[in-house]
Amino acid sequence: MPARPFRFGVTLLTPAPRAEWREKCRRAEGLGYDAVLVADHLGMPAPFPSVVAAAEATERVRVGTFVLNAGFHTPALLAREAATADLLTDGRLELGLGTGYVRAEHEAAGLAFGSAPERVDHLRRTVEELDRLLADEEFQPRPVQRPRPPVLIGGNGDRTLKLIAEHADIAAFTGIRPLPGHGGGKALPLSAAELDGRVAAYHRFAATRAAPAELNLVVQLVEVTDDRRAAARRVADSRPHLTAEAVLDLPTMFIGTVRQIADQVRAQRERYGFSYVSVLEPYLEAFGPVVEELRGA
Repeated sequence: MPARPFRFGVTLLTPAPRAEWREKCRRAEGLGYDAVLVADHLGMPAPFPSVVAAAEATERVRVGTFVLNAGFHTPALLAREAATADLLTDGRLELGLGTGYVRAEHEAAGLAFGSAPERVDHLRRTVEELDRLLADEEFQPRPVQRPRPPVLIGGNGDRTLKLIAEHADIAAFTGIRPLPGHGGGKALPLSAAELDGRVAAYHRFAATRAAPAELNLVVQLVEVTDDRRAAARRVADSRPHLTAEAVLDLPTMFIGTVRQIADQVRAQRERYGFSYVSVLEPYLEAFGPVVEELRGA
C-alpha cells in the first residue's frame, strides 16, 4: 500500500485577543500547515470557540480539538458542541478526544478524577454515544460532515488503543507515558523501540478494520540547528533520565537541520506509518521550513 501523503498540524496553547489569535491562525496557514488545533487544559483557550475563530480567520486549514479531555464533557452536550462547531466551520472540524491525565485540573473543575480504567471507560461511553447521536438523522444540530466529523483519539495504553482501533478515523500517538503514580501531568518520552511496540499493538487491534486509520504523532520538541549533538546535550542536561544519544533517537524530538528533520519525518512514516505530524505552538515557526520541504511528499 502506498504511503499516505503528509499532513501537518500545530496545536495552539496560548490565549490571545481576537486579532492576535486570527494572526496566529493565518500564520500557520501561510506556513503550509494543514490543521490548526486547540488543546483542552485549564489555563488554555476554550476549544470550541477557538476552533470556530480559527476557521473564520483562515480559508484552507482544517481545525480541531487536540484533544478534548473526555472527563470535562458529557456525551450529549459534547455532541451539540461538536455539531455546532462543524456547522460554523463549514465542515472543517476534526474532533480529537482523550481520557485526560491531569488530576489537578479535574479537582479545580470540581470533577472526579477516576482511575485509569475508569477514565478509559468514560472515553469509550463518550465515543460510542457520539457515534450514535451524530449519525441519527433526527439529531439537531446536524453536522455538515456525515455521519459525523472525523474522530481522532489519542493514547498509548492497550485499552485505549483497542478503542482507537474500533472507532477512530485518526489514531494519535503521544510518544510519552505518564510518570507511574503521578497525576500531575508529568511524563516520560517513549523510546523508538517502545513506540514500535505501541504501534504494533494498535495494528493487532485494528487487524479487522475495513479501512486503515490515519496515524498521527505528537512532536514534543523541534530545534533547527547545524549542531545536533550540542543541541541534544542541552536537552539531556534538563532531563536527567536521558543521554544526548537517547535524545537523538527519540521519535518525538526533532533536532537538526531542516533537511535532517525532514529525513527523520520521512523515516518515521516508513517505520511507524505516521503521515500526520503535529507540533506544539512554540515550534510553529521552527517547523515551518520542514513543512515546506515535505509539501506534496
